[in-house]
Amino acid sequence: MNRASLNLPELDYELSPYTGLTRQHWAGYADFLLRSVHQHASDSHANIYLPGPASAFGRSSDSLEAFARTFLLASFRIAGDPEGTAWLADWYAGGFDAGTDPASPERWPRPDELGQAKVEAASLAVGLALTREHLWDKLPQRVQEQVIAWFETVIGGEYPPINWVWFQIVVETFLSTVGGRFSEEDIDAGLAIHDSLYRGGGWFADGPERAYDHYVGWAFQVYPQVWGLMAPDDPRVVARKAMDAERLADFLDDAAHLVGANGAPLIQGRSLIYRFAAAAPFWAGELAGNTRLAPGLSRRAASGMLDYFVRNGGIDSNGLLSVGWHGEYPGMKQSYSGAGSPYWASKGMMGLALPVDHRVWTAVEEPLPVEAGNTRRIIAAPGWNVSGTVADGVVRVANHGTDHAEQGDATTDSPLYARLAYSTHSFPDLSPESPDNGVILADATGRLTHRTGFEALGTHQYGTALVGASRWTANWITTPPDPGRDHGSGFRGEVTAGPEVTAVSIACGAAEVRIVRLRGTAASSPAKLMLGGWPLAPSSDLTSVVRPLPGFPAPMGAELETGTFVRDTPQPMGEGLRIPYLRTIGLAADGLYAAVVAFGGCGTLKAADAVRCVPDVSKNKADDGGAHLESARLEFADGTVVPLHEFADLLAP
Repeated sequence: MNRASLNLPELDYELSPYTGLTRQHWAGYADFLLRSVHQHASDSHANIYLPGPASAFGRSSDSLEAFARTFLLASFRIAGDPEGTAWLADWYAGGFDAGTDPASPERWPRPDELGQAKVEAASLAVGLALTREHLWDKLPQRVQEQVIAWFETVIGGEYPPINWVWFQIVVETFLSTVGGRFSEEDIDAGLAIHDSLYRGGGWFADGPERAYDHYVGWAFQVYPQVWGLMAPDDPRVVARKAMDAERLADFLDDAAHLVGANGAPLIQGRSLIYRFAAAAPFWAGELAGNTRLAPGLSRRAASGMLDYFVRNGGIDSNGLLSVGWHGEYPGMKQSYSGAGSPYWASKGMMGLALPVDHRVWTAVEEPLPVEAGNTRRIIAAPGWNVSGTVADGVVRVANHGTDHAEQGDATTDSPLYARLAYSTHSFPDLSPESPDNGVILADATGRLTHRTGFEALGTHQYGTALVGASRWTANWITTPPDPGRDHGSGFRGEVTAGPEVTAVSIACGAAEVRIVRLRGTAASSPAKLMLGGWPLAPSSDLTSVVRPLPGFPAPMGAELETGTFVRDTPQPMGEGLRIPYLRTIGLAADGLYAAVVAFGGCGTLKAADAVRCVPDVSKNKADDGGAHLESARLEFADGTVVPLHEFADLLAP
């Protein structure tokens, strides 16, 4: 088997001063990915058998997934350069013939036979719609009829009330444009579910839970725009056009603030193995003309993501995408993940559907918000306070609204949703029990508590500081040996309730003050309180520190000591990780605790050192009532002053 070659032009730092990448580079990477996966295809091209892990759905599902997701990428290439991509149209045409032929030994499982086929059918339908005159119209009538019959098995099918409703909408919409059967009721019901999940400001929850992640962009925002292009005269499309456009534009205003200067998207949420699929909504905004971002900024964000993963081994030496983040990392596999799954990264190459003279390709790259200056932004729906620092390009999120659960649920923490903070430069510890950005209690056996099901207490800005708060019962949870499939949520188990915890985070640049109120320690299992910081690989040149807040008295007899949690096993971003933490020397007692948590590059230690609590000495009393809050204030490095009496109600005994 001959290895595919990667052919790229010289980097162009005049057109793209931040990444050097142009449309030619994007096309070069796309062709490299496609030629590499084609080497693992069956003779008919219908199935692509990639090396790597298998999903829970089996080999036939995984091989269809690889075909469908790479066809989506091929369709972008064909749509944007039909004359130069005839080889792709011919290659995939053969696969459609064998895959939908009921008599073929290589036939695909139908959507009514396999749930995962419902997902892949959407990529096939979108790709065929985008390349209709170059591929669909040239298929023999027999093959068109086979494809229509295969697609028609989605009609009346059950789809979970999450982003999956779009898989049915786009397939049946495609059927409506090629003479197939379809259900108006299915489309209307899917749109109703989509709208029911809207939470404002351009943000959707992926289901009834507080599930906010990259699916907001690459599913809930991308599909309405593509759907509009598939059937522009559909009365539903016409009626929704302005609303869907505004929702995407609102989302993109936030999304631009969630990309680090290193090019990484926010490292949070499930399905991160799709890597640069996070670029998809930026392209969708340009594809449909529904963005307020400058085209040079949209391309900077998208190209930054591609460049980030290329530089860090996201595409391996064989031209393949693995299950992982930088390189391969099997620990990121979820039950629905197979070797073909990472090719949903294809969505992030949607810009190739735009011609070479489109404004997004001809505009000069513009800086990301975090490259233009320090950023502060509240994203209300997920409960995120976003702080970016221009000195190191790090974007941080303080999380007081997302846990992939509903308020009151008692499940284990999902590492990619329930932590108190996430960033563009650190990968969460993937163990459910961890000090990673946690306010947790450790019992005598070393078991750690969980915060999932917390009550969100709101986010707001105070001067240049961003404030967020949440409250929860700290639960110890014992799960069964096989807790079930991992689809993003935590796991259920035997619950032992601990104290009530209230956490208030006050972030200013690279430094954050976390103030914690414990209640009910006497009635729960004896435990020590731990306040954890940011996880980093030992080789990282960034800084992660946690220290007691100077001037803030702890409850009597509950002094804090520093420590470091260590994992020496491979991680998604390197070998091992280190998490600094504070821990009570003795058992935790009711009262107030506070820490300075800082993370970033140059200037981080200085920012941490400058934070202090300045109390009124007449009320500086380490009691359980926290009287010192009434007149104490926080002071940050940039001169920001935050009076603590602002949070007295939240932290009252």
